[in-house]
Amino acid sequence: MHAPRTPAIQELSLAVLVFPLALVLFEFATYISNDMILPAMPLIVRQYGADPASIPSALTICLLGGASLQWLLGPLSDRIGRKPVMLAGVLLFIAACLGILFVNSYGAFLFFRFLQGTGICFIGAVGYAAIQESFAEASAIRLTALMANVALIAPLIGPLAGAFVLQFLDWHWIFLIVAIIAIFSAFGLAKYMPETSPKVSTPLQATQLLSDYLAVVKNRRFMAGAISIGFTSMPLLAWIALAPIILMQDAGLSTIAYGYWQMPVFIGLILGNMLLAKVVGSAPIQRIIELGSIPLALGLLLGLYLLFAPNHWQWLVASLSLAALGIGIVNAAQFRLALFASDMSKGTVSATLGILMMIIFAGGIEIAKFAHQHWGNAGFVVVCAASGGIAIAARRRFLSGKMAA
Repeated sequence: MHAPRTPAIQELSLAVLVFPLALVLFEFATYISNDMILPAMPLIVRQYGADPASIPSALTICLLGGASLQWLLGPLSDRIGRKPVMLAGVLLFIAACLGILFVNSYGAFLFFRFLQGTGICFIGAVGYAAIQESFAEASAIRLTALMANVALIAPLIGPLAGAFVLQFLDWHWIFLIVAIIAIFSAFGLAKYMPETSPKVSTPLQATQLLSDYLAVVKNRRFMAGAISIGFTSMPLLAWIALAPIILMQDAGLSTIAYGYWQMPVFIGLILGNMLLAKVVGSAPIQRIIELGSIPLALGLLLGLYLLFAPNHWQWLVASLSLAALGIGIVNAAQFRLALFASDMSKGTVSATLGILMMIIFAGGIEIAKFAHQHWGNAGFVVVCAASGGIAIAARRRFLSGKMAA
């Protein structure tokens, strides 16, 4: 049995925004733990005697951590509550940030990066499920887009901030700073996070979990939406993972210059989210998603110019910035529609969506890394264009179903 659901919030007042702000502060911490450390990765692999080609795998490991617990967290929070599960996730992330300060090998470094990645599980399967349950559709999409802008400040300023820290301090300080940010988030969530869980009374059993997840993945429309979301963002994640190699190792940029050249891509992403927040509610969601697909496809197609001029990394940055504009417009709207494409509990659906996304991201990064190792920037842009093609094909199937206005 489910507990009665509280009415969805229609208006975004300051009082109801405190919980989303605390959640997005934690999301910011998880993102910036990736982005601030990127300029230090060449130093870290040298310190531990690791192969520089393994730099992108640090983000892959983190994303696998982001897929590791979602299968459990959604159904668990459906039963014992979203709030206690969310707080446990924040505390685990803080512990991982502090633990990595004492590692003495690259393997141990990757282990704690995996633990840090589990923070992503709690954001998607628990935090964002609570947001979607608390707010009406238009408000939820607008709020999700605005939250994305706050979270995306991390990849916008993270590489530059990390490079700045490295000018004066050791890389360990980066994770200490991130831990402090997460501690502030923990206090905010403890005080202001509402409890939106349906409090399912059935016990948590392996057979029931398997049955619930099978019911979600058998929903073809949901699967099309999940595949579309994952492959839409995959080029961006591949860029984040390989940018230290493309810009610093191959192009010879300094850590500070690397940070500056990351900014156009994430400015494009933020502008896309701002456009989405502005137009949602005044245009059908389907039309918004279709329009956002145009800059996404155009940016990825323009990137194929590197097949003929593989060393023009400036063109790569410009094309990915245009694609990021489309990603920002498309993904928050797609997430809402995919979450409600299944009638299963939102914790289970959100967890399934998060797992599929993390698997696509991790696999995509490794494929992009392989392509870049063998064919340079030309191989990288081909993988990005293929990802965009898969995303658009899946999106057409997704949007062909029953749509919400």
